[in-house]
Amino acid sequence: MHKQTQIHIKNRRASFDYELLEKFTAGIALYGTEIKSIRESKVSLTDSYCLMDKGELWVKGMHIAEYKLGNFYNHSALRDRKLLLTRKELKKIERVVKESGLTIVPTSMFINDKGLAKLNISIARGKKNYDKRQSLKAKEDKRQIDRALKL
Repeated sequence: MHKQTQIHIKNRRASFDYELLEKFTAGIALYGTEIKSIRESKVSLTDSYCLMDKGELWVKGMHIAEYKLGNFYNHSALRDRKLLLTRKELKKIERVVKESGLTIVPTSMFINDKGLAKLNISIARGKKNYDKRQSLKAKEDKRQIDRALKL
């Protein structure tokens, strides 16, 4: 069995820049050194996005640092990685993205109970600048209310 460590990497930029509509959980096709780096939390989802190509879903721009003990078998940090979803989910995502001009963004990564790396992705609509300002204002208001309640 795998030792139980809580690996949960979030893309905080996604909820700020996008309005998240529908969520999916996908597996990722990885090399051995990549999963070792993920277990050390050496992952950044900040500039990553997903793209449909010939009926397959790929994540691009996800940075997984090279494994420090890896030798010439080490992986490329920014390589494109295939996401593993059911055919039904892939067709649904492809249809929605083509019809309405929405995008697919990775929101978080975690390791499940079986030790497999999973990526939460969301179908999203880009926010305008005034939407972002409203999000910041709501966040600030919530922070002030929480401060007032603690006093």
